[in-house]
Amino acid sequence: MNFPLYIAKRYIISNSKNNAINIINRIASLGIIVGALALFVVLSVFSGLKDFSLSFTNDIDPDLKASSILGKSFFISPTQESQIKKIDGIVSYSKIIEERVLFTFNDKQEVTYLKGVDTNFVQVNAIEKKLFNGQWFKSDTYQVVVGYGIAQKFSMGLFDFNNQLEVLVPKPGKGAIENPEQAFNKTDVIPVGIYAISEDLDSKYVFADLGLAQELLEYKTNQVSGIEIKVKTGADEKAIINQLQTIFDHKITVKNRAQLNESLYKMLNTENIAVYLIFTLVIVVALFNLIGALIMMILDKKGNLKTLFNLGTEIKDLRKIFLLQGTLLSVFGGIIGLALGIVIVLLQQQFELIMITPTLAYPVVFSLENVLLVMGTIVTLGFVASLIASSRVSKKLLD
Repeated sequence: MNFPLYIAKRYIISNSKNNAINIINRIASLGIIVGALALFVVLSVFSGLKDFSLSFTNDIDPDLKASSILGKSFFISPTQESQIKKIDGIVSYSKIIEERVLFTFNDKQEVTYLKGVDTNFVQVNAIEKKLFNGQWFKSDTYQVVVGYGIAQKFSMGLFDFNNQLEVLVPKPGKGAIENPEQAFNKTDVIPVGIYAISEDLDSKYVFADLGLAQELLEYKTNQVSGIEIKVKTGADEKAIINQLQTIFDHKITVKNRAQLNESLYKMLNTENIAVYLIFTLVIVVALFNLIGALIMMILDKKGNLKTLFNLGTEIKDLRKIFLLQGTLLSVFGGIIGLALGIVIVLLQQQFELIMITPTLAYPVVFSLENVLLVMGTIVTLGFVASLIASSRVSKKLLD
C-alpha cells in the first residue's frame, strides 16, 4: 500500500475539527472548480469565434493556391494539366487570373480585383451558395458577378443594359503615354449576380470569365496568374505540394489556406494565447487558496505528523502526503469544473441559449484539445502549489 497516498485520501475525505480549516478547504476546492470551468468555457468561445471569423475567408479561399515566383503570371501546358489531374488527393482545380483594375459606372469609380475563372471554379469554390441575388455568369460571355459592397457603392442592379459597368485595364508595355485614352484596354460587362460573404470580401472581387480576363490583360490562352485547388479531406497536403512543385520545375509557390491568410491566423492565435494566459493567471491566484489551505492543514495535523515521524516515517513521505492531497484536490476540482464547462458548451451548441444578434448564436466549439489543455494546466499548477505548501513540513516544524 502507498502509505502517503492512503493518508492523503483520508485527509481529503475527513473533516478537520477546526471549522475554519474546513471552510478554507471548500473555498480552495471551489476556486479550482470555477477556474477550470471558466478557462474551458472561454477557450471554447474563442475557438468558436476563430472558426466563425475564418468561415468568411474559407468561403472564398481554396485549399491550395499555386502562383508564380518569377512574376504575375505563368504558363500551363496541356501536359502539365494532365499531370495535375493524376495527383492523388486533388478533387478539382481551376485556372484563375487576378488583377487590380478600374471599374466605372454612372460617373462612379472603384479600383478592385477582377478575377477571371474557368468553368471548374464552382467545383473548387462554393461561391454559388453565397449568391445574394441573380445567377453565376455563363462562360465565354461578358457577364460578371459582383460583390454586394460594390453593387451598393455603385447603386447598381442586375441586367441593366442602359447603364453598363465598364472595366479598364492598363495596357502592358513600356515608354511614355501619349494618349491617355489609348493607355487602357476597356470593355463593358454585364452584372448578372451579386455575392454576399462579409463586408471586406464583398468589395474585393468582380468575377468574370477567364477568357475575358486574358483578353483584357493581353494574356495568351495558356497564361494564368494562379491555380486554385480543392483537395480531398485527409489528403497528404505536403505530398501534393511537392508534386506540384515538380510539375512546374519549382517555378511556383503553393500556399494553403492558413498561409494565404497568415496575418489573420496570427492575430486569432495571438488572441487565443493572450486569453489563455490571462485566465491561467486567474487560476494561479485561485491556487494561492490551495497553498493556504494545505499550510493550515499541516499546522492542524502537526500532532499526527509528529507521531508518524516518531514511528519512523521519513520527512519526505510526510511532505508527499500533502503533495498528493493538493494534487488530488486539483485533479478532482479540474474534472468537476470541466464537466460543468462541457455541459454549458454543449447546451449552447444545441439550444443557442446566448445570442449575439436575434439570428446569430454565440459561437462555441467543443474540442478535446481544450479539455486536455485545461486539465493539464490545472493539474500542473496544482502540483506546483502543493509542492510549495508541502515544503513547509520539516523536522524543525515537528520539533
